[in-house]
Amino acid sequence: MNEILLIAAMAIVTFIPRYLPFALSERLRFPKLIQDALQYVPVAVLTVIIVQSSFFQQRELQLSGSNPYLWAVLSAFIIARLQKNMLITILTGMAVFVLARWWLM
Repeated sequence: MNEILLIAAMAIVTFIPRYLPFALSERLRFPKLIQDALQYVPVAVLTVIIVQSSFFQQRELQLSGSNPYLWAVLSAFIIARLQKNMLITILTGMAVFVLARWWLM
C-alpha cells in the first residue's frame, strides 16, 4: 500500500509543474523580451549536454586527436553550418564517430 501511495505522490509532484504553465497560459502572458529569451533555452541546454559529453571524459578535458567524440562534433558542426539540414548533420556526426572510434581505438 505504501508503494502505491508513493507512486501516486510522485506522479502528482511530477505532473503539477508540467501542467500548470499550460493551464495558466491563457491568463499569463510573458513580456516580449522574456519570450525571446526563452526561445534559446533548448539550444543552451543541448549545447551544455553535448559539450560536457564530448570534451570531458573521466573528469578531464580531452582535446587530443584520439577523441572520437571531438571528431564527430567538429564534423557535425561543419556540416550543420554548410548544409542546414538536421538529418544530414546527425548522420554525418554518427558516421564520423563510428569511423573515428574504429580507427582510433
